[in-house]
Amino acid sequence: MARVLVTGGCGFIGSEVVKQLLQKGYDVRIADDLSKPKSKTDVQAEFLRIDLTNKTNTLRAFKGIDYCINLAAKIGGIGYFHKIPATILSENNKIYSSTFEAAVEKNIERMVYISSSMVFESTTSFPSKETDLKKVAPPITAYGFSKLSGEKYCHAFHDQFNLDYTIIRPFNAYGINEFPGQEIGYAHVIPDLTKKILAGQYPVEILGNGKQSRCFTHVSDVASGIIKAMDSKKAINEDFNISTSEETKIIELAKNIFTLCSSRKKFKTKFLPSFKDDVQRRIPDVSKAKNLLHWQAKIPLNEGLKEVVDWLKYKLKKTI
Repeated sequence: MARVLVTGGCGFIGSEVVKQLLQKGYDVRIADDLSKPKSKTDVQAEFLRIDLTNKTNTLRAFKGIDYCINLAAKIGGIGYFHKIPATILSENNKIYSSTFEAAVEKNIERMVYISSSMVFESTTSFPSKETDLKKVAPPITAYGFSKLSGEKYCHAFHDQFNLDYTIIRPFNAYGINEFPGQEIGYAHVIPDLTKKILAGQYPVEILGNGKQSRCFTHVSDVASGIIKAMDSKKAINEDFNISTSEETKIIELAKNIFTLCSSRKKFKTKFLPSFKDDVQRRIPDVSKAKNLLHWQAKIPLNEGLKEVVDWLKYKLKKTI
């Protein structure tokens, strides 16, 4: 089996990717700086604690590697994006420079770069196709722009050095092993809402008007899509939206979580001012992944939400 490097392999999506790669028999190396709270390593994989902005260390991580699934990045919820935009832009581009240069020097077969649905934050075309990205304005947020910058690295390093790539854009991954943040919007919406409801917040506070909509995709589906693309020759030098096609409004999401938390009260909300760059709609066209990779998301949101609520009930019972 091929040897796969997963950068950011101790993070939320990365740890699920590592788990599934190991289940498939791949030889896996993780490179992570363990900067995220609750980061965890998989004892079945080789682990290197590395700052991937350091070029010397990054070269060591790429030695003997066939494929790199490049997940390492500064990432968080909307509050996180607004709090440290300069750090996000600077650090992510340092990671891209270091990892792409190492990939060329060590002559790996392909870079599987994990981008983000945030590259579509300026679009007005729904559902958004991969080809739409050439027609829309660049992202407004530093995080979205940094992820688009990573896509440009894929194209530039292919054009100059013939480094093959695959670009993956996950849409709103969720699942167990993602913890809520300490500040509003610092983590993603599902763990944040679940924590507030379990803590007894009433009415439930929602940023914005609740009409924002997303396609929440279970992390195990996201990971399987990433690996499917890595395994496929049809994915060489292609880009894919990896997502469910089920659109959910935030107010509907909050109501579903409220019900799953077994509250006996009537669902009631309080709307708070949102952050200035809160995207109102983010809906992908997923036909390319279905047609070329024969991949589609399988886990329905209600099933995945129940799993998350049950897990967070257990994990947070001593803190709320």
